[in-house]
Amino acid sequence: MTLRDAIGAAARRLNDISDTPRLDAELLAAHALGTSRETLLLWQLDAETPPGMDALIARRALGEPIAYILGRKDFWTIALDVAPGVLIPRPDSETLIEAAVAHFGRKGPDSVLDLGTGSGALLLAALDQWPEARGVGVDRSELAVATARGNAVRLGMEDRAQILLGDWDAGIEGRFELILCNPPYIAEDEALPVSVSDFEPAGALFAGADGLSEYRRLAPRIGGLVAPGGLALFEIGASQGTEVSRIFSAPGHRPRILKDLAGRDRCIAVSI
Repeated sequence: MTLRDAIGAAARRLNDISDTPRLDAELLAAHALGTSRETLLLWQLDAETPPGMDALIARRALGEPIAYILGRKDFWTIALDVAPGVLIPRPDSETLIEAAVAHFGRKGPDSVLDLGTGSGALLLAALDQWPEARGVGVDRSELAVATARGNAVRLGMEDRAQILLGDWDAGIEGRFELILCNPPYIAEDEALPVSVSDFEPAGALFAGADGLSEYRRLAPRIGGLVAPGGLALFEIGASQGTEVSRIFSAPGHRPRILKDLAGRDRCIAVSI
């Protein structure tokens, strides 16, 4: 069987588990060959099927996220290493970086704090956007901290990105011009796709009966973390804008709801 035929068969096999079965099949075929998808499509479709491809397709057919199979995920302008046990960065979260760029412009913030950094996606994307900035990322997962530190080293940012093990702002000193946070915000009884519920870390997903418990923990702390004139950005679920805005409403705080590219509520911006 040629690779072209194998990709077609794999796409049909993945049709029920993936919204992008053909793309998944092409990416996994390229991974099995040790090449890029672009090179595969241009030059290698008539080659023989690589021996490792079937095993990769079988993993995806069981629902395993393709980012875990490939071990990487593109986010904003950077590529991140990811692994099971660490939340996979999603394009929705780029809304926070877009909002920060709109607020700070080309100059950017001098200091960035990423609460619940996971793979380091938000912090490292911000530092890549603004090469003069420095930042701190915090996560309570040792695996996430190790992954974020590895990504900082691989991207050449280890001198500008400090990755700490901790529970939100515990032990953090000083104030930051920009705070980024993608907290858990899914209600405990909410149904999720198998690729999320069976593979991604529950501690990075679920936040109490209504999905709002971590916002309630974070809201009283923000005033002491954001520098005057600074900005705090929190990712939210598409139906949570009004309630999370209320949680973050306080004297001197001005929460605003920002939308993602699909027009859904995706971020609460709190100006101090």
